[in-house]
Formats: sequence, structure tokens, C-alpha cells
Amino acid sequence: MNTGAPAALKEKKLFLFDIDGTLAVGDTLYPGSTDLLHHIDRIGGKAYYITNNSTRSCRDYVEKFRRVFHLDTAEDQFITSGYMTLRFLTEQYADSKIFVLGTASFVTELRKNGLHITEHAEADAACVVVAYDSELTYDKLVQTCKILSTTHIPFYATNPDLCCPIDFGFVPDCGAICNMITDSTGKKPVYLGKPSRAVVDLCLERSGFSRKETLVVGDRLYTDIACGINGEVDTCVLFTGEARPEDMTDTPYPATYCFANVKELLMHCTEAP
Repeated sequence: MNTGAPAALKEKKLFLFDIDGTLAVGDTLYPGSTDLLHHIDRIGGKAYYITNNSTRSCRDYVEKFRRVFHLDTAEDQFITSGYMTLRFLTEQYADSKIFVLGTASFVTELRKNGLHITEHAEADAACVVVAYDSELTYDKLVQTCKILSTTHIPFYATNPDLCCPIDFGFVPDCGAICNMITDSTGKKPVYLGKPSRAVVDLCLERSGFSRKETLVVGDRLYTDIACGINGEVDTCVLFTGEARPEDMTDTPYPATYCFANVKELLMHCTEAP
């Protein structure tokens, strides 16, 4: 099933990990995740975490990794869809009013960075932004549909993921929320997180590693693996989240490597030739 030579994995130094469904589920790290991260440190490599979960800020993730996973990280190692959205809005809409559907934490993070945010359907808003919202209410959907139905302003969203892994299975993610809005208004969003090539480019810029030294690791083909393909780097899908082995037979997003879990990836990264 793997199209790449497993020996080439030992040349990788920059690992761009999805989190939910790849390294962990909820507050539980998968077996082998800590060992793989320690291996990356030992070889002088770097791990970045490219998650489409916009409910947490980069600072929140640093705290979770320290408190829950007992792993030390830095804020610049986290490239969230929320962070990519913040960068885009700061560049394009710094002086404009922005309508946002998202968690209180996401809205607070945007406001802390100087953006003018509204959560009501105001006529002078310059664009609409929808994020994964674990605090979603029907009124939020009503406000979003109202502004999209009564204006012609651009519609953006953090990420196209349809479902988010949780301890019992999956719950609706940003893509599923956007599908409800699209079905009601006919308006489709432009997504700003994975699978955008910009995510890979930012990690390369920050780390100094080459594309040849880089591996994107995830559990979802149309976001994680597509992101790596768009960024022209090798990819690895783990069957611990959404993707299944049977999905590999006919996909527009073929992964360079396919493994059952993170322990199997670690084995191929460390095994003797």
C-alpha cells in the first residue's frame, strides 16, 4: 500500500502532525506518540502541530500539552486553522467589521489581536467567518444565514473538516456546520486552514528545513494529506481517525505512506536498515 520507500522516512526531520485522530483523541495520547516526539528531538528534528481545530488558541494548546500530555512545546509550534484565519483577517480586514460564528475563545483571540468582531447580522460587516464551534446555538446559525442572505459579502471558514474525533466516535466539525449554512443560503465558503499550501509553507519558513526533509502526518485525506500534496511534501496517513485502508484504492489524495497507527510509523522511522 505504501508508495514511498520506508527507508526514506529516516531522512525526515520536520514532522507536521495533525493532533485529533493522529497523535491523540481527546485527552488521551495514542501509544507511541510520546516516543515518536522524543525520537524527533533526538535526531535534531522539529515537530509542528497543524490542527484544523480552531476552538483553542496556540497558547491553549501549549498549556494542554504541558498539563494533559506532559509535553513541553512552544506557541510557534502550533499552526491552527484559527491562527491561519487570524493572519488572513489581519492582512485583509484589519480596519473592517467582521461577522464571526465561533467559540468565545476564538472570538476573544481575534479581538485581542485588534480585529473588530461582531456576532450579530450587522449591515456594515465586511465579511463572514465561520469556525468549528463546540458552543453552537441555533441563534448563531440564524444570524449567519441572515447576513449571508441579505448581503453579498465574502464568506470564509476556518476548515472543511466534516467531523471531529472524540472519545466515543465523531461530532460535527466546521465543514458540517458550513454545509448547513450553504444548504440554507446557497453561499459557499473559502476555507483558510488545511488543506491550504500556506500551512506547509509557514512551517518550512519557521523551521528552516527543506521540503525533502518534511513529512505531513494525519488521519484525514481531504485535509491532512491534501495539505501535504498542495505543499509538495511527503505525506503519511494513519488509520486511527477518519481514513480507512479501503479509502486508499480510489482517492484524489493518495498518501506517500500508510500505517495502522503512530507506533508503526515510529518503527519505520527508527528501524535499522
